[in-house]
Amino acid sequence: MQATAYTYDPESRSGQVLLDDGTPLPFDAAAFDAGGLRLLRPGQRVRIEAEGAGPERRITLVTLQTF
Repeated sequence: MQATAYTYDPESRSGQVLLDDGTPLPFDAAAFDAGGLRLLRPGQRVRIEAEGAGPERRITLVTLQTF
């Protein structure tokens, strides 16, 4: 699934992405580390993997979207 980086805190390695429908979805350091990224800037397109549904939905991987 694709999304857009919305916020990112380099100290905690966590932040939020915006899904294409505008819904914000937070990610934690484990999801960020799973993608192998070093830095994330707001506005970057990312690929995410998530599990669960509704309020229990959580991101398990954040990585850059490549074309």
